[in-house]
Amino acid sequence: MTTLGLIGSGNIGGTVARLAVAAGYEVVLSNSRGPETLRDLVEDLGPRARAALPAEAAEAGDLVVVTIPLHAHRRVPVEPLAGKVVIDTENYYLQRDEQIPELDDESTTTSELLQRHLPTSRVVKAFNNIYFKHLLSLARPAGAPDRSALPIAGDDAEAKATVTAFLDALGYDAVDAGRLAEGWRFQRDTAAYAGLYFGQGPDAGEAGTPADATAVRAALAAARRYADTEED
Repeated sequence: MTTLGLIGSGNIGGTVARLAVAAGYEVVLSNSRGPETLRDLVEDLGPRARAALPAEAAEAGDLVVVTIPLHAHRRVPVEPLAGKVVIDTENYYLQRDEQIPELDDESTTTSELLQRHLPTSRVVKAFNNIYFKHLLSLARPAGAPDRSALPIAGDDAEAKATVTAFLDALGYDAVDAGRLAEGWRFQRDTAAYAGLYFGQGPDAGEAGTPADATAVRAALAAARRYADTEED
């Protein structure tokens, strides 16, 4: 039985945990406030879920999701994640995170920052570009005609294959956007960000609309750097 560790258990983390439990994974959740604050979520998820400290979740996970505010990425435990595949869901929001000049001038990306902090781990960017309610509502079994796809980026082919299989188990196809340096193509304010999955009509915000691999590839190809946009 594969165990999923989560460092961060907010909207995205809790939703990934819910989908993972439904897919048969054991789940170990953590956050910065302590296991006792996750009691209700663990009870809701059932016997396959338990809460722990971040280092314990990192140690327990065969696959680990880091889903925390970007400004806290330096607090992610390093040693327990050595050699492991780490999925990074972080986004850079200036109003929430400390200002990071390397991101402002686009000389690096959020997931490259995490990879720098975790030099012995294999980081793959995923789950950062979809609204958490849509992540839950748009999951579909393999072969479904309305199955959605999520972009991923990473520098390790084997790690990306692992994440592709994980996404498949959760109900999504994966579109390889390239190396971690290409992760900007589905960061906030790009065509491949959350708006890609918003539907039309009064219930669109809750239900979302499917976006298949073709749509995701087109959005990735249409992505533009912030600096390029500002020059228009």
